[in-house]
Amino acid sequence: MNSTAKDFLGRHGMSPERIDPAVYAPRMAESMAEGLAAEGRMLPMIPTYLKNSGAVPQGEKAVVIDAGGTNFRCALACFTERGFEISDVFKTKMPGIGKSAAWEEFISFIADSIMPYMDRADKIGFCFSYSADITPEIDGRVIRIDKEVVITGSEGKLVGASLIEELERRGCRGKSVVILNDTAAVLLGVSATLDKEKYSGFIGQINGTGTNTCCIVPIDRIEKLHAAGSDGVIVNVESGLYDGFPRGDFDLELDCESNNPGSKHMEKMTSGVYLGALCRIIFRAAVNEGALSAESGEEIDKRGAFDASTIDRWASGEDLESFSDEDGRFIRDVCLAAFDRSARCMCVNLTAIALLTGEGTDKPICVCAEGSLVQKSRFFRPMLEKYLAEYALGVFGRKLELTVGYETTLPGAAAAVLLNK
Repeated sequence: MNSTAKDFLGRHGMSPERIDPAVYAPRMAESMAEGLAAEGRMLPMIPTYLKNSGAVPQGEKAVVIDAGGTNFRCALACFTERGFEISDVFKTKMPGIGKSAAWEEFISFIADSIMPYMDRADKIGFCFSYSADITPEIDGRVIRIDKEVVITGSEGKLVGASLIEELERRGCRGKSVVILNDTAAVLLGVSATLDKEKYSGFIGQINGTGTNTCCIVPIDRIEKLHAAGSDGVIVNVESGLYDGFPRGDFDLELDCESNNPGSKHMEKMTSGVYLGALCRIIFRAAVNEGALSAESGEEIDKRGAFDASTIDRWASGEDLESFSDEDGRFIRDVCLAAFDRSARCMCVNLTAIALLTGEGTDKPICVCAEGSLVQKSRFFRPMLEKYLAEYALGVFGRKLELTVGYETTLPGAAAAVLLNK
């Protein structure tokens, strides 16, 4: 990093080196333990009641549903010796986009969509990408449905029970549903086709538009449940909420400009949806302080909003022809620093999980990862793997291996219901 960018970031508390995984991993592990012990902690550590033990039954069909931010998908799925197979995919827009829909309309829409599969499968895996409390029956009680979707009357409703009731009203009996989020789906979907005996544990990791992780914890270690037994269940960390990292001037500015100020501090330091906005704030300040020329500031403004893919190109030295050599180096180094700090934060997160679970000392932990940063960035994954080797293994003696999945939502939903119902 050139001295101009390094000094500028240092003055504003934005140096990647401020995030030392050797220091922060044990602290984040303590926050995770606090979340397992009691409600209302910084990291909620939400039990999903889902298990990942054993092999997924082969040949048994399941209905899979993915209710995402804008799109709705459903299909018929199963696992075979050849891997995951999917058929009869139906995809459309989510109800409640553009025009609000009532909860009853939403559930009727889902039932309409999966009726063609009801004579071929009894188990339904439902990836519900909205805020919900998971019940011991592995149902989801809606907290809120947001993003672009407006479903009135949804708060407090049980997703699975509502769907079962509607199916039974139509004469479809004997069906079962499990509800899960996308992070648990990544863990289950990636691990379903692996030899689980090769690993001491599994972690689900989302690094894309958002940031989150999940891990597997014996149920008797989740003190707030007051439950007996040593079976491991998937716990949704909600790590994007973590507020234990030192933040710089531009983190605070980004937080104030966001639509959720005071929340999701780690996500705003790490995820693809925020890194572009963060770099734009940095460049704007650099122009004001003379670290970047006014001409370069005007050129950046012409680009409009840019995202992680833009800063990935700039970090590699591409698409910088419109800037002077000096300004181009500054822009490149700031973008590299943004990825560097993001990777350090995620190294802390993953290492903290290894410290919490005690796994990774003999056989490695498989980190089942998905998302635009870990899949597409030329810098994030290599940086993360470097820091995992340096800190998780080198300092704490924990072996973690990244396995990157693609489109794991539907296989994860299938594995969830086939392993748990």
